Amino acid sequence: MAVITGASRGIGAAIAETLRDAGYQVASFDISDAAPEGVLGVACNVTDTDSVDAAFGKVESELGPVEVLVANAGITRDTLLLRMSDDDWQKVIDVNLSGVFRVVKRATRGMMKQRFGRIVATSSVVGLLGSAGQVNYAASKSGLIGMARSVARELGSRGVTFNVVAPGFIQTAMTDVLDEATQKSYAERIPAGRMGTITDVANAVKFLVSDEAGYITGAVLPVDGGLGMGH
Repeated sequence: MAVITGASRGIGAAIAETLRDAGYQVASFDISDAAPEGVLGVACNVTDTDSVDAAFGKVESELGPVEVLVANAGITRDTLLLRMSDDDWQKVIDVNLSGVFRVVKRATRGMMKQRFGRIVATSSVVGLLGSAGQVNYAASKSGLIGMARSVARELGSRGVTFNVVAPGFIQTAMTDVLDEATQKSYAERIPAGRMGTITDVANAVKFLVSDEAGYITGAVLPVDGGLGMGH
């Protein structure tokens, strides 16, 4: 059984649908209980430990032990450093980094007993390259790499892997509203010559949670068309 956080839309929804179609029972944790068809929607606030615990309790009782966790939920509060408030910083860190800590800690409780688990966190090329106006977001996404590698060392002998995907410029509802010239300028920076799709990211996650990826842990898999090469 697989849990995906932030699966009501965008990349998270694509991951949930891809794993559902691959035969997994799938649950979505999001602020609302909205979820793709065939996915159990559970309202969960990843900034609240009690909410996380209750959400896991619900899916464990309805679908069974959690074998796969995809920590995908994230927010942005973009602004330049000198304009960034403490609240702008803290809210992004609380969802994007501390929120992942909360769901990973809760999920691994059962994974250790089963001696099997697959965890994937959604980072970003920004966590490797940095980005002006995204100090908070970049720090949170970079922090996921240190988290994944530390957990991978702690739990590797228990059959638990923890990897990271780092998407680059991905076509979503947010990028679709950009004018053609802006989208073209983005594509020109990417060696592959195009923006990625949510399916590109979902397929990378599908591989990392598969049996074929059982000897891969602590890895960062870029899904960015070569944008972040060498970082």
